[in-house]
Amino acid sequence: MSDVASEDMGPWLSPEELAFVRRKVPILYVDAVPVQLNDDGSLNSVGLLLTVEDGGLTRSLVSGRVLYHESIRDALVRHLDKDLGQMALPQLPANIVPFVVAEYFPTPGEGWHDPRQHAVSMAYIIPVMGDCKPSSDSLEVNWFTPGELMTPELQAEILPKHLGIVKQALASLGWV
Repeated sequence: MSDVASEDMGPWLSPEELAFVRRKVPILYVDAVPVQLNDDGSLNSVGLLLTVEDGGLTRSLVSGRVLYHESIRDALVRHLDKDLGQMALPQLPANIVPFVVAEYFPTPGEGWHDPRQHAVSMAYIIPVMGDCKPSSDSLEVNWFTPGELMTPELQAEILPKHLGIVKQALASLGWV
């Protein structure tokens, strides 16, 4: 096994080994819905990443695997730093509790779909106080009001596997 620690391979699995495990075992992920709040604590805007996927531009959430022997909190901080930049200043609460648990299946029609694997993702709404500058695979971070997020045009740009989480985050924050 490789000793190389990278986000794509994990610290203990080669790409081939990861592909094998993905076919056999559900993989744990975290999703973060970055939000900016008004002074009264109400939702001002939601941050989406602009990324290139399958040759086209798409919008997505902060998302990624939880690595072996990594806490959920550490995984969230790592992915927030990687995708939003070190100056985003995410405000993780003392007791992190997901607002939804998303389950992805490799077979279409059995719930949310991820053709690579069966995955379980714990999703969190994370207030962000600082400046976001993507530092990884993202081109930029854009902030959208709840009204903008409800438009079919913007929803068509969001990765299908993240659209359901965005809709549930809006409902959780009082926007239906």
